[in-house]
Amino acid sequence: MKKSILHLDLDTFFVSVERLLNSELLKKPVLVGGTGSRGVVAACSYETRKYGVRSGMAMKIAKQLCPQAIVIRGNAGTYMKYSNLITDVIRDSVPLFEKTSVDEFYVDLTGMDRFFGNYKFACELRKRIIKESGLPISFGLSQNKIVSKVATGEAKPNNQLKIDYGFEKAFLAPLSIRKIPMIGKATAQTLIHLGIDRVKLIQEMPVEMLTSVMGKNGQTIWNRANGIDSTPVIPYCERKSISNERTFNLDTIDVQRLRDTLTAMVDTLCYQLRLGNKMTGCVSVKIRYSDFQTYNKQIRIPYTSADHILIPAAMELFNKLYERRILVRLIGVKFSHLVGGHYQINLFDDNEKTLNLYKSLDHIRNRFGAGSVMKASTLDVRTVISGRNPFDGEPPILLAHRNQ
Repeated sequence: MKKSILHLDLDTFFVSVERLLNSELLKKPVLVGGTGSRGVVAACSYETRKYGVRSGMAMKIAKQLCPQAIVIRGNAGTYMKYSNLITDVIRDSVPLFEKTSVDEFYVDLTGMDRFFGNYKFACELRKRIIKESGLPISFGLSQNKIVSKVATGEAKPNNQLKIDYGFEKAFLAPLSIRKIPMIGKATAQTLIHLGIDRVKLIQEMPVEMLTSVMGKNGQTIWNRANGIDSTPVIPYCERKSISNERTFNLDTIDVQRLRDTLTAMVDTLCYQLRLGNKMTGCVSVKIRYSDFQTYNKQIRIPYTSADHILIPAAMELFNKLYERRILVRLIGVKFSHLVGGHYQINLFDDNEKTLNLYKSLDHIRNRFGAGSVMKASTLDVRTVISGRNPFDGEPPILLAHRNQ
């Protein structure tokens, strides 16, 4: 049976939501993202792109390129609300879909041709999403995820494109190599130095030549350039780790501030572990200095979700890492080796009072919000606090409203 994979992508999602809420922004250059000195563009309208503005660009540079742009910090809760609305529409309409980000979906329509006609069904689904959400959305339809994703990019803005079976190579051939997912700026530069700027040239190369230059990634790049991809649509994938990190507005050498930030991040992650009925067996701490040198250390521990165990473990790693005594740009912490289960009382170190304390604190947070109970030392770093359950099957949202 021939596969049929639909890729749906909401056009400039954050900008589109802001325009839905404020019609005065229509047809005007709009940037959504962090507004601080290190803010990043989370979404940009098509009106700004002709000036060279792109998502992921520093907001400072974006404003220099397009001074007339309207800058909005945005609201993650609002974006998630509309994302969930669209997810519900898709869930009600199809048997199998994968939500890969807050604004991007894959749908497996294999076998539905016998009943509806896949392209007709995809068109009707797109119309329903636009009608119920008021947001523009584009789609690509082909036999696999890679070609469908590229087709969506070519269909934008607010349009649709179907690539018939057997025409995948012909569709990809004239495109720039940067259109292929996985080929980023550095990889593209390597290929351009070899005289390869179009997908057609990769298609004409022996795969051995590409792997000799690109290593094991060469095989994947060659397959994608030839429209070959067997990646399945996965409805839900269990998370293997959770993390939290913060880039400071100004590089800092304030050790107490660094420790307080780390404490707040670990405290939040511990609460999220307990929300998802999870425990961690590995703690990692990351530090990035002002010269962009980045260092990581990790430690294996008995499985736990308890603050009073994980905070000292993170502090131990921080004390070992922070040796250069120069300005710090970023600090982060990650929990990995996750397993299901509740924290169990330690026969020698804990008591029932400790467990009851965690239950009471979590009950207050569940009822009044994650920031309703905090350690006194973390009052000045409350921006890292989050009450979202990272194990609910939803992809993480880019928090455009944060002042990075």
